[in-house]
Amino acid sequence: MVTIADGTPAELPRRRISESFGDDPARYDRARPRYPRELIEQVVAGRPGSVLDVGCGTGIAARQFQEAGCEVLGVEPDERMAAFAVASGVPVEMAKFEDWDSRGRVFDAIVAGMTWHWVDAERGAAQAARVVRPGGRMALFWNAFQVPAELAEAFAAVYARVLPEQPMYQHGLRAGREVYAPLLASTAEVLSGEFEKVEQWRFDWQQLYTRDEWVDLAPTFGGHALLPKATVEELMARIGAEIDKVGGSFVVEYATVAVTAVRRSS
Repeated sequence: MVTIADGTPAELPRRRISESFGDDPARYDRARPRYPRELIEQVVAGRPGSVLDVGCGTGIAARQFQEAGCEVLGVEPDERMAAFAVASGVPVEMAKFEDWDSRGRVFDAIVAGMTWHWVDAERGAAQAARVVRPGGRMALFWNAFQVPAELAEAFAAVYARVLPEQPMYQHGLRAGREVYAPLLASTAEVLSGEFEKVEQWRFDWQQLYTRDEWVDLAPTFGGHALLPKATVEELMARIGAEIDKVGGSFVVEYATVAVTAVRRSS
């Protein structure tokens, strides 16, 4: 979901955050939103083929591409997430993408859902250029969300009360759907070397959340797994109470944003 902004006073080490998502893969897979069908169709463009899913996690995006008729291989550094993906029918090889040995294999497309910000940009782009066929597509995408303003303020107040020494959580909740704009711009710039037809896509959609659905989802946000269990429980209880005040459910505005490019033929 919304990433933690760089430079916040209480920023947690990126590596610890990136390694924390596998603590509860079943919850992650159950609660995290899927990606719009229009995005999947646009990447495939009517020609299902071989797809490499970078940082496939529990296989959320991979399964959507499988459903579109693609043959998908995942690359995932977290053993717990990879095991869940394999159990759900996604073949996975364990590695960080930058260090992954392709053994000469090439793919029609490379995708990364909610993961490319954990990849070293320069090394990742170079690796991608080696493993996507000429004319093949690379698509990196994120789900960004905006909670209704009233609830965003209420949630931020909860984090401020429970975690006053970690303002990054408050910043993230207020950042909204534009949080990925700098990342999209920098990623597009890096890809412009070995790739062409660099574009940014955006798909707007909505999702209704009940109280229980949101407090199931929120602990999967970056950094929550590093907090004491009692702290997370207190946060979710207070957030749940705020949702109850507005009737027990609310609509979240999503924007799935993407950087996409085509591998140069020569």
